[in-house]
Amino acid sequence: MEPAVAADPPQFVRLVAHPLRWQLLRELVKSDRAVRELSQLIDEPQNLVSYHLRQLRDGGLVFARRSSADRRDSYYAIDLSSCQEALQAAGGSLHPALWLVPVPPMRPPTRDSRRRQRVLFLCTGNSARSQIAEALLEHMSDGTVEAESAGSRPKPLHPNAVRVLKKRGIDISANRTKHLDEFRPQRFDMVVTLCDRVREVCPEFPSHPQLVHWSVPDPALEGPTNRASYPAFERTATELETRISFLLHVLAHPPTTRRSTHADQ
Repeated sequence: MEPAVAADPPQFVRLVAHPLRWQLLRELVKSDRAVRELSQLIDEPQNLVSYHLRQLRDGGLVFARRSSADRRDSYYAIDLSSCQEALQAAGGSLHPALWLVPVPPMRPPTRDSRRRQRVLFLCTGNSARSQIAEALLEHMSDGTVEAESAGSRPKPLHPNAVRVLKKRGIDISANRTKHLDEFRPQRFDMVVTLCDRVREVCPEFPSHPQLVHWSVPDPALEGPTNRASYPAFERTATELETRISFLLHVLAHPPTTRRSTHADQ
């Protein structure tokens, strides 16, 4: 009887085993980035970086979105849910006992143990994306992380932002929109830009927070009416829920030193 031929390693293993692709994933875990930024960060030519990004994209581990600030640019982001599923499947394909069960994130520090970590979400209008992110982080962390939101050009709170959060049991109907200058003197552990345009004008913060970019499209542009654009708001809320669920792991295990500049981004 012929011995069984070993199956090829799972695609996930083949993809992440390449040192350059592993470097790219490590950078994209920290922040969404353009190809030229990744090229500078890992000190490799853009054509080589683009080739390996295409491999990761074809494998479903990263995705790209056209920049709303400069349509010639695209931002690449890691798909953490796909990576999690692929990693679990890779373990299970080797031995049933190696199916990896995700470890729940440690709770961020409570009010009684030490100061709460503070996160500021920014977008242009502070009418939808940043408001949704602020409310979700407060809710998903059980209030143990303090979240704020602001915009570079504040607009009225979008009714669909209120609706998608109400569906999740969160009421933001009384929220006001704020200009980012209101928060510049304040201390934050992390500032997350959700809009490609606001990333270009994000100011320096005296507290030197970690700067992270999530390239999330404006759901208000997806339809001519509130009813038409509602599905886009639902997709935005779902994406932010996923990103924040992974962010909680990062906030639960903060590095001893955390400093980032615009040059890093």
